[in-house]
Amino acid sequence: MVDVFKALADPSRRHLLDRLNARNGQSLRELSEGLDMARQSVSKHLAILEAANLVTTIRQGREKLHYLNAAPINEIAERWINRYDQERVHVLSDLKRALEETPMERPQFVYTTYIRTTPERLWQALTEPSFTKRWWQTTFETDWTVGSPMIWDNNGVIIADPEQIVLESDPYRRLAYSWHTFTPELNERSQFGDELFAKLSSERRSRVAFDIEPVGDTTKLTVVHDDFEPGSTAATMVRNGWPIFLSSLKTLLETGEPLASTRPGRGAK
Repeated sequence: MVDVFKALADPSRRHLLDRLNARNGQSLRELSEGLDMARQSVSKHLAILEAANLVTTIRQGREKLHYLNAAPINEIAERWINRYDQERVHVLSDLKRALEETPMERPQFVYTTYIRTTPERLWQALTEPSFTKRWWQTTFETDWTVGSPMIWDNNGVIIADPEQIVLESDPYRRLAYSWHTFTPELNERSQFGDELFAKLSSERRSRVAFDIEPVGDTTKLTVVHDDFEPGSTAATMVRNGWPIFLSSLKTLLETGEPLASTRPGRGAK
């Protein structure tokens, strides 16, 4: 948490976050354009933001793209915000609001968190029904080999479709699969409404990937949910939902219990 506040204390770093807020997923070259700052200085500021977990990066070909990361803000805003001076409170509140409300020019969700667990245990939590049911209220019927179909059981709603498949499966390192179909049964249970359901069911299928990396006595988890259509309604929904469920996953692995809001009977969707 100290690293977060130190990173936010510098106006140049806040400006870089503002630029990512305006357009997420930029390279070092793009972030340096129009700044009265050498590219090397921009690189150093980005390294500090990345070390504080306020920025996460993913490789796309030869480029490294930078994304705002909501994890540290979600983890400390509610618990610690009243203990700091008003200026820092406004910085955190504004950044949290931006992460939650800003439309995505490139519909994509990128989220990095560090969990006190092992890669093996995290893999179990992402794949085994006894785990996924607790933090996500979802289970999967699949053998987790590439190309295998996936049947989703989401809060008792069975979602089966031949295009729901495992895309990548490298145990303890990387897992990726295509997203579920939006079915009439899911609409009835979740009460999307006819207009929202029509939008969701007309959009192309997205995909989600989980990258797992051991870092000291923790495990780094990076979630990338992408391949949405421009202006996707589903993209907005998963961007709002993933931070809650990933926080529940982290809490489950570190304490043995998921967040109360994602337990059965507590309004989880």
